[in-house]
Amino acid sequence: MKYYLIAGEASGDLHGSNLLKGLVQQDPEGEYRCWGGDLMQQAGATLVKHYKDTAIMGFWEVLKKIFKIFGNFRRCKEDILEWEPDVLILIDYPGFNLRMARFAKKHGIPVFYYIAPKVWAWKEKRVFKIKKFVDRLFIIFPFEIEYFRKWGLNPIYNGNPLLDSIMNNEKLRISKEDFCKAHNLDPHRRKVALLAGSRRAEVLTTLGRELAVAAKHPELDFLIAGVKHLDISLYHRMIDSFGGALENVHLLIDETYPILKHSNAAIINSGTASLEAALIGVPQVVCYAGSEISYQIAKRLVKLNYISLANLILDKGIFKELIQHDATPQNLDAELSKLLDNKEYVQTMQDDYARVRQMLGGSGTSAKVADAMVKELRLIKGLQS
Repeated sequence: MKYYLIAGEASGDLHGSNLLKGLVQQDPEGEYRCWGGDLMQQAGATLVKHYKDTAIMGFWEVLKKIFKIFGNFRRCKEDILEWEPDVLILIDYPGFNLRMARFAKKHGIPVFYYIAPKVWAWKEKRVFKIKKFVDRLFIIFPFEIEYFRKWGLNPIYNGNPLLDSIMNNEKLRISKEDFCKAHNLDPHRRKVALLAGSRRAEVLTTLGRELAVAAKHPELDFLIAGVKHLDISLYHRMIDSFGGALENVHLLIDETYPILKHSNAAIINSGTASLEAALIGVPQVVCYAGSEISYQIAKRLVKLNYISLANLILDKGIFKELIQHDATPQNLDAELSKLLDNKEYVQTMQDDYARVRQMLGGSGTSAKVADAMVKELRLIKGLQS
């Protein structure tokens, strides 16, 4: 059978690649095509368009690039019709993917949605689009089961794929000594991870605040977890803007997991990375800021007490979230001091991390989801009873 997958950002590429590995195992004769990234391509799919050309975040940012977005819709629709897949598998990225679900449904293509839109946070009316255009909904958080059932949906839950991504990552097996040696770091100095996001706009709004904290602490090493699809000069320009005062800052590309594992604390832009940090076990503070227009709109629409996934899972402030005007270098510095020196504070956080891991279940999620997808598709196609 022919599988067409769409992911629109780094986390979707990661989960899509693990899903693809499972799909290939279940259907080795299948054909796979995607909008995604390097990882999905490496997992066996023909890459049509890279997410770095499609990822746009924020209300104002979307408006500025509206014609580019319409062009992406048009090209994706044309490619799907030309390739004629047996199923369209959508991975998160609801602004784009719900429109593609409607299009596919109109043309008689079964639609599977993996990693449901966070309608429990905002834009709850999207539930009606899911009911109308999605044939099978695959969720990754346990609290989503009852949420979607109350809307008359029967979601399929097999755990959270981040556990697989972390447990199967070879870089996490590297010792601290070898990690430091590979990157010319002093293993005896305490280290702070800086995760500013995977989008250019996120890096521009977050990294400067993180670097301002680094400038105050020459006794610490700060490790920037750079992403390879962004121009490396973006990071260097921001570091250089501090006028040589950041000799303790080190830029490492595509080393996020080992950076988190071997750091004493982390300052993280909200998103999948904050849950990854919780699962790996590094004490963290979340720092999130965007354009003021986007922030003011989101503030009026989002109906959650927290923005970070680990905090949402326990419905508790496991770690501090410093958002927009609160995301100042001064506040970040004060929180970093607690993460590095307040043992009781950190132990409570670690205890909560353990509860999060327990709630998300065990490993093998991606393989289970792939198995369920193939079985559901065969049922739809009438290939099995």
